[in-house]
Amino acid sequence: MMREIILYIAISLDGYLARPDGSVDFLTESGEPTDSDHGYAEMLKTVDTVLMGRTTYHQIRDELSPERWIYEGMHCYVASHHDTGRTGHVEYISGDMTEFVDKLRLQNGQNIWLVGGAGLISQFLEHDLIDRYIITVIPIILGDGIPLFSAVRRSIRLKLADTADAGGLVTLTYIRHRAESGVGSGHINDKIEVVTTDSEPSLGGARCPEEY
Repeated sequence: MMREIILYIAISLDGYLARPDGSVDFLTESGEPTDSDHGYAEMLKTVDTVLMGRTTYHQIRDELSPERWIYEGMHCYVASHHDTGRTGHVEYISGDMTEFVDKLRLQNGQNIWLVGGAGLISQFLEHDLIDRYIITVIPIILGDGIPLFSAVRRSIRLKLADTADAGGLVTLTYIRHRAESGVGSGHINDKIEVVTTDSEPSLGGARCPEEY
């Protein structure tokens, strides 16, 4: 069976995944005490590969978990036009990202977790590359920040697969229906190129906003 691209992420009630400066402190400061991990452990059992932008990688490595690499044992790909090759825990990727994703789906393995950041997620949305959305809503209104859904110029119809609530947080799981024919993305002929700019890499030739 073809591997799925899974977006597992948390957002504020008004749709932001981070504060304007990239801080995600609200993720642990909101909600009521609970033993629930909001589906994280179950999701983690289904994946063996993670995808993220360069800024997200540096935030995880340098700020959120500097003592240990939290994706130990997984294949980790970082989209970047600044770095190439493999270093430490990650392999840097660039070029035609749609082709890369379609080939990745066909390789043996478990599902693929799209970690972030906002720019990379937006471009995956623009090219309809996400199969499953697992979104936990944090009971806080930030008023401003980095939105999860920004600059998406298409409609994507989803089907609600599950809802769960714990500690005042609600986790929504949506799935994307795919056509019977063709590779998972449904856009195998689309070319999504990483371009060299001062921001994070872009998919599809448009500049990608700074990622978190």
